[in-house]
Amino acid sequence: MMDIAAKFRNIARRVTDDEAQISFCWSEIEQAYRLPARHYHNMSHIEKMLVLLEEVREACTDPVALELAIFYHDIVYEAQRQDNEVQSAAIAVARLKELGFKHTDKVAALILATQKHEESEDMDTNYLLDIDLSILGMEWPLYREYAEQVREEYRIYPDEIYNPGRVQVLKHFLNLPRIFKTDYYFHKLEEQARQNLSNEIALLT
Repeated sequence: MMDIAAKFRNIARRVTDDEAQISFCWSEIEQAYRLPARHYHNMSHIEKMLVLLEEVREACTDPVALELAIFYHDIVYEAQRQDNEVQSAAIAVARLKELGFKHTDKVAALILATQKHEESEDMDTNYLLDIDLSILGMEWPLYREYAEQVREEYRIYPDEIYNPGRVQVLKHFLNLPRIFKTDYYFHKLEEQARQNLSNEIALLT
């Protein structure tokens, strides 16, 4: 288990000694990801992403920006909203500037990239997107648990609305030439991801 609170604090202490501000920022993050409506996009998701980042850390040009993007990328997450990523990026920029980080544009760009998950010329962005979607390529029991958790987050919608929308999203990924942008995650997860997506579509149709 990774102590993600300590990880955030240690990153923040590189630019400030204001422990009160660090505590405020961490509390805001923790409260957001521990909301009862968060069944998948919660603290466990953040921890797993940070762990996966360690696997490719040496291949990244700005791992600290990636870590901060992971902490903030879903700080706003509501099923009904269409601007979760925009709002999350805005909060990230505001809080990181308050802490004393100077280059917040990279963090904001990383967060905004999770809205459409399109391949980027920036490899750090591609690593973030692959890590964010890594659950797609996990073993079927883990994937199915993820699918059930996402369904819970969208439980305000009945099956006749949710299922076709979900199938459309899954087919979008299946129709991509590659789901995973980096060679590392493509070779590691692509085949299983395509099988999982096909399995879920079968369950929903």
